Amino acid sequence: MKIDTLRSKVVYKNPWISVREDRVVKPGGHSGVFGVVTIGDGSSVVPIGDDGQVFLAKEYKYGLGAESVEVFSGAIEDGETPLDAAHRELEEELGVTATKWTDLGFIDPFTTVVKSRNHIFLAQGLIKAEPHPDLGEVLEVFSVPLADAMNMVQSGEISHGASCVAILKAYLHFQKPVAEPLITDPKGDDSAGDH
Repeated sequence: MKIDTLRSKVVYKNPWISVREDRVVKPGGHSGVFGVVTIGDGSSVVPIGDDGQVFLAKEYKYGLGAESVEVFSGAIEDGETPLDAAHRELEEELGVTATKWTDLGFIDPFTTVVKSRNHIFLAQGLIKAEPHPDLGEVLEVFSVPLADAMNMVQSGEISHGASCVAILKAYLHFQKPVAEPLITDPKGDDSAGDH
């Protein structure tokens, strides 16, 4: 299917998002308008301790107007890889580093009008560090067994799209034997203990 763009203009922009309006010709010759919201790509991390507990965070989300239970996520900053961002977010928000990382792929969360790829990682071999969340960021951190996190997804208690997919992929990851992680952190110590 081919859509021809006649005109494109940014109608709103701030440091975090931009909104673009495109005048287009759709297949069959009909004209139309598409609005596209572009948000910087991000990374989401599912940290799982040696005891199988998944760490989650509850935080008030302005756009939702309510608290949301989620895995640890954040924007990929300039010069970072998705894995770099995952490392940084895990340390900032949870106060741990990890020695074993598995790339669980990515999602495009709302493909009709939003352009914002989210990369997903599983973090294991957790080591205590010092949390330093962003100014004004207030997180209630807790842990549950992975199966309970799956139940929270299924019941709708966890509704954040990237968190739902991340927990599902982490759950499926443990349903089949995995010889080695897809990513081994060269900075980590594989003998380290749990958080």
